[in-house]
Amino acid sequence: MAKKIFRQAISYSIAYADVNEIDNLNILWATMLAMRRSILGLAFAPNFIRVDGNILPNLDFYNKVLPGEAIVGGDGKIEAISAASIIAKVYRDALMSNFDSIYPGYNFSNHKGYGTKEHLERIKTNGPCLQHRMSFKPFCKNTI
Repeated sequence: MAKKIFRQAISYSIAYADVNEIDNLNILWATMLAMRRSILGLAFAPNFIRVDGNILPNLDFYNKVLPGEAIVGGDGKIEAISAASIIAKVYRDALMSNFDSIYPGYNFSNHKGYGTKEHLERIKTNGPCLQHRMSFKPFCKNTI
């Protein structure tokens, strides 16, 4: 499905916030930052922004505020949001798989960075790597 979306999309942009930004801003505001970056990366300015969730990122770009709407469960209601969710997931999964060669021993290609039992066991064995959020609750409480 992602390949079809890439072929048929008028424009798309993939952006992210890195682990340090997430630790410093928190996951919500880092997500808002990534959304802004993605909008800025589009080939043209959109007429209207729809995002999955209950909050919009700052849509003020160069003194022009883009109209937008936050839609809870939007990825199940709006095709464009569904498409964005699919390409984001495919990109993230590929990124996690690439981390295997950089951080051997964590098996990112299997758990994709989610807090699975295997992932937590790998952290117990190897300690956190540079891609682990130190603001993540288990690290803060030193429970791993």
